[in-house]
Amino acid sequence: MRVYFLSEKLCSLTVNGMYVGLVDGFERTLELDPKDGLSCSVLPCGGEFLPFGFCLDERFLCSPPPQTELYYTEKGLAIYFCRFLRADQSLRVVRQERLGGTLLTLTVQGKVQLALENETGFHLTELPDEFETCSFSARRDGFLLAGKECFALLSRSGELLLLSAGKVLENGETLKAQVPFRDSMGHTAVCEWREGKLVSSSIRAAGEPVPATFALALFESALIGADVRPFLAEDLAEKADSLKEYLGDYRSVVLTGEADRIGLVYKRKERVFDVRYFTVEIKDGKVSNIKPQ
Repeated sequence: MRVYFLSEKLCSLTVNGMYVGLVDGFERTLELDPKDGLSCSVLPCGGEFLPFGFCLDERFLCSPPPQTELYYTEKGLAIYFCRFLRADQSLRVVRQERLGGTLLTLTVQGKVQLALENETGFHLTELPDEFETCSFSARRDGFLLAGKECFALLSRSGELLLLSAGKVLENGETLKAQVPFRDSMGHTAVCEWREGKLVSSSIRAAGEPVPATFALALFESALIGADVRPFLAEDLAEKADSLKEYLGDYRSVVLTGEADRIGLVYKRKERVFDVRYFTVEIKDGKVSNIKPQ
């Protein structure tokens, strides 16, 4: 089996005692047989995060550990290292505030967590690292945590109602924020929530797709609910509303090296994903057909 190793942080990789090299967003490739039960060690560079290890065997192919994600592609298996734990495991209180009758305590102990305590009980919520410097504010529908480029909304009972990248624009009866999609066209959305529920969303694009990313922009736009009609030929534009249903519940879009061919990522189970491929036919600068492979 051809195995591709990638990582969200720079780290060194050892397989069965053999040093493979450094791994980051650029893949390292090996031909491996999971039947051999290969011992793998991942050591993040810099000493800020803890190393971890796993056995690459047939069981791993179905149930990877929490710090790995598996992506089954046409070329083989991509293993992505993520969610690294911090080396400093001591408990550190970052912020503590009492808002009304609720005590909110933000701590770091290997990971960022928020403890919420009130008449409903004690609730602990794990948060992404970027929330380490967030602020708290009380709302009628719960509590807003606002970081530099992220925000979250929790109910009074500690339920995580909303977690998103973006910037809060208004924090009144309606919560309003600008959310980036980080796609090829620079889409953003100005969204509004009331009582933790999305009530409006206006999607905007910063630019136009270049020919090499035309198919990418089409599938990304369908994923986020943006208008795909500008990409479609007249006959296909009539079916634009059913495109997302036709493509299914995919989570992200990946390039293949071919301008008319795209991979869509579908969740199989927790931390395990399948990449399925589609080709587009372009006529007069518009997509006239979309075919699964």
